[in-house]
Amino acid sequence: MTADRTSSSRARWIIWGSFALALLVAPWLFSSNLGVTMLCQIGIAIIACLSYNILLGQGGMLSFGHAVYTGLGAFVAMHALNAATGGKPSFALVLLLPLIGGLAGLFFAVLLGYVTTRRSGTTFAMITLGMGELVFAMSLMIPEFFGGEGGISGNRMVEPFMGITFGPQRQVYYLVAFYTFISVAGMYAFTRTPLGRMLNAVRDNAERVEFVGYNAQRIRYLAFIVAGFFAGISGGLAALNFEIVTAEVVGAARSGSYLLFTFLGGATFFFGPIIGAILMVLAFVLFSELTKAWLLYLGLIFMFMVMYAPGGIASLIMLNLRVASYGRLKELLPHYLSMAATGLVALLGVSALTEMVYHRQLDGAAGSTLNFLGLTLDDANTVHWLAAAAVALVGIAAFEWARRRFAQRWHAVQEYIEVEMKQREAAA
Repeated sequence: MTADRTSSSRARWIIWGSFALALLVAPWLFSSNLGVTMLCQIGIAIIACLSYNILLGQGGMLSFGHAVYTGLGAFVAMHALNAATGGKPSFALVLLLPLIGGLAGLFFAVLLGYVTTRRSGTTFAMITLGMGELVFAMSLMIPEFFGGEGGISGNRMVEPFMGITFGPQRQVYYLVAFYTFISVAGMYAFTRTPLGRMLNAVRDNAERVEFVGYNAQRIRYLAFIVAGFFAGISGGLAALNFEIVTAEVVGAARSGSYLLFTFLGGATFFFGPIIGAILMVLAFVLFSELTKAWLLYLGLIFMFMVMYAPGGIASLIMLNLRVASYGRLKELLPHYLSMAATGLVALLGVSALTEMVYHRQLDGAAGSTLNFLGLTLDDANTVHWLAAAAVALVGIAAFEWARRRFAQRWHAVQEYIEVEMKQREAAA
């Protein structure tokens, strides 16, 4: 028992040490302006997605209004930044600005969460959607606070303190990284507390929790407040990073993004939303620059993940780690390669068709030709349409064949693992 505890403690130190080291060296590995800017956004998104997962993954509360707390935290933080004497914030104020956003998120979670958490399930989801739409409507009705359609902006630069002005993006990144590490550690610690454990119990069986003497609504409410606090920290960091806050940050689209990417990353695992946050920034910053149809592709990815991997990317990682621990991963690798190759062929065909459709509808006035992965496609040429359709059909058929072969091998491996587990339990 002592050896197990020592091993577990060592593993935690390694994981958290590696996480801290990754945050420290990341801006030196991705040293371009775009790279450092994306790293800042990833840190902010990690806090936001993990705070959302307190509701979704740990509490089973499907919220459509989480952007209310990140957004209002950002607005309050920006007002605090602008309230500095002479418009020149102090070094201490900038350091504490994310906490100001966090306290704002906590305040609004206390205010709105009591009503929101009175119900659970679908009713809770609809109430959060209504709250989100209410706040978004107010953002255009109260320009004194929200700044109207143009939003409010500020200046984060301070007088030099030990060479730090928070002007360069790298200096802002390290502030974001600090709050990211502290927030991730705090939210992980929350999952180990009695409240975090009871929140899991409420998610699984609220009636049983009530039966043993706990108030399920109070547990949801307290968790909602915790989630609002960390969401506000994310909003405060976003205000500091972008130096502008608009009504879009409290909109339904932002809340939907937290939901979508938290689910894609894996809401049932603590590290799943971290994966989702990275994907969210990559999609918004890079993927959106590659194609005008990026939202369509994102929707298709989400649909297929719901159908074939509802546990998200994190569940796929954990399942394969389980297979690897029993020494059976090597026999699955050829099947993974086969599915990747055939899936790539199908994706090329479908993408070519999609890009030609989008080009004809949106850029038809610029001509019928478009560049697609170094190839010139002509949406006025029937041959190009037929060729793209043929590639798509062949790729889809080949992928389905590869998928079925993989499914057979996967089931065989899982049966082996089940038998092996029973034998080990009997031997123990």
